[in-house]
Amino acid sequence: MKKTGMDARRLARGRWSATAVAAMLVVACGGGGESGSATSGDAAVAKLAPAGSSASGDSSSCANRVNNTFQKLLECVTLDGVRRHQAALQAIADANNGIRTSGTPGYDASVGYAAEVLREAGYLVTITDFQFQTFITLSGTVLEQVAPGPTAPLANNTMEYSGSGDITAPVTALLAPPADATPGCEAADFAGFPAGNIALISRGACTFAIKATNAHAAGASGVVIYNNADGDLNGTLGEAFALDIGVTSVTQALGQQLAATPGLVLRLKTDTFRGEATTSNLIAESPAGDPNNVVMVGAHLDSVNEGPGINDNGSGVAAILETAVQMAKVKPRNKLRFALWGAEEAGLVGSTNYVDGLSQAEKERIALYLNFDMIGSPNHVFFVYDGDDSDATGEGPGPGGSDQIEKAFEAFYMQRGVPFKGTDFDGRSDYRAFIENLIPAGGLFTGAEGIKTAAEAASWGGTAGQAYDPCYHQACDTFANNNDAALDVNADAVAYTTLLFSMNTSTVNDQRGKGNFRMPALKPLHPVPSAN
Repeated sequence: MKKTGMDARRLARGRWSATAVAAMLVVACGGGGESGSATSGDAAVAKLAPAGSSASGDSSSCANRVNNTFQKLLECVTLDGVRRHQAALQAIADANNGIRTSGTPGYDASVGYAAEVLREAGYLVTITDFQFQTFITLSGTVLEQVAPGPTAPLANNTMEYSGSGDITAPVTALLAPPADATPGCEAADFAGFPAGNIALISRGACTFAIKATNAHAAGASGVVIYNNADGDLNGTLGEAFALDIGVTSVTQALGQQLAATPGLVLRLKTDTFRGEATTSNLIAESPAGDPNNVVMVGAHLDSVNEGPGINDNGSGVAAILETAVQMAKVKPRNKLRFALWGAEEAGLVGSTNYVDGLSQAEKERIALYLNFDMIGSPNHVFFVYDGDDSDATGEGPGPGGSDQIEKAFEAFYMQRGVPFKGTDFDGRSDYRAFIENLIPAGGLFTGAEGIKTAAEAASWGGTAGQAYDPCYHQACDTFANNNDAALDVNADAVAYTTLLFSMNTSTVNDQRGKGNFRMPALKPLHPVPSAN
């Protein structure tokens, strides 16, 4: 029985060169000119014209000039440039079992690609390894109806921390509610269970781990848990689950259908790794800038096990890479530190490990942290982290100065005539370790599994009643899972705020900055439609 496709520490590392990836992207990227939006107006007061108000940047001139004004930088940070980085990440996933999960070659290749891009741009790059507890699906789970015929694959979702195995066996369905209000939760539920059979159990009343543990004790060779409500079931058995048995899940409709099928035989194949693995953070610093006033800009580089993660979070990574490339010749007043985090999807491990490893003096040198996680969602809303808690929702305001970071993003959107909306510091992304250590933070978000309201659809378009990202944490989070307009605007917002704070953090921490990089007043050039 195959238990793992890698050793107990890490899959073999594989570093891709940017040149090698670029060669693969000839077909993926296609031709055509740069298509990003540009800026107009007086850069000294950072006024930004609506997208498309001037010609897009010429790639040759962008490579050879110092993009030290908002107008010049935003001419050169284009949608095409950002999408090329996303295409590179997609190519890496395609070559690595469709994923870029921390602890796998797909993640290591992603680090290798980003490191080469940043080194070639002139940044000082450091890659730091760390260990973490993880669960990785090494190859796709197979659930297949073998009998009665015809044979057919069945849609399913592997339970996190499932064991590995490949078994074909008859199925025994346990009683479901209302016949049993707590199916699989007591050992007595498995009285007379035929050893070697696959257990089919309804969700409800106790943890998935308890159901699977009881099934294993009764001699089950595999477990299929079906939902007790409409929709997919994406569950976890928990890090403590260590039994060597495959566990997967199906919808309520499919589970009830299987339970009612006489003579049912299924094949269940799971191929997983669970335990301690090694992954890394990538840090890239500007050679110039005040080391006692550091501006950090970060995004997580890893995907989930289910897919390549090109919106979550190839979108934030790609925008940061393109901003860094186009700012390569700029000499910032403040030290600029780009961070690409590992193991975010395993519980914000990389960013937490990084911040926890800093001395108090090192933490105090960080003026602020900007976080970009999912900024091109297909059914998007332009969310800004609510640094001042003006929405009075959830966790309260960020550390002092976070309100000014929020205002910088608001100023950008207002100058573009783009509506925006606050989102709570709910701790779901890599800013958490920073705000817990009283470092001002802010960032952008275009939505994940949350459902778009009718009012939001009226302001931003898209489809009410559907998720902001219908492919969130799924295999379909590919290069095609993107809203070009949202990503184009937000890539410019990333570039704008990165340049702004790299030159002047006075509104955040009272440190003297360059006078021609002051934040504009919150006054739109054009009326902004209400987002409420």
